[in-house]
Amino acid sequence: MRLTPDDTTLRSEFADDPDMAGIVALFVRELPQRLAAMHAALSANDLEQVRVLAHQLKGAAGGYGYPKLGEAAALVDHAVKEGQQVNVIRSRVGMLAAVAARIRP
Repeated sequence: MRLTPDDTTLRSEFADDPDMAGIVALFVRELPQRLAAMHAALSANDLEQVRVLAHQLKGAAGGYGYPKLGEAAALVDHAVKEGQQVNVIRSRVGMLAAVAARIRP
């Protein structure tokens, strides 16, 4: 699967569910910290931590109604599991960050 960045906003599949609004908004507010932690782990060459964070984000993204974000996180997770070169992992983290930048509650 390939993801390509674009300028469209990504809204939660639960955007119209008032029962989910608060927790979806919290997820979106915490997303920059998740990505910062992933970038810090990548900078420290802690690829296992990158994988763990990507794996966690993959699961959370789907649960909060952001399947494209989950797909992008899965690409990072798989790249680390497959032992891809750091530049490939870095590229996939960049793609994940680009998708995350489009996220709105």
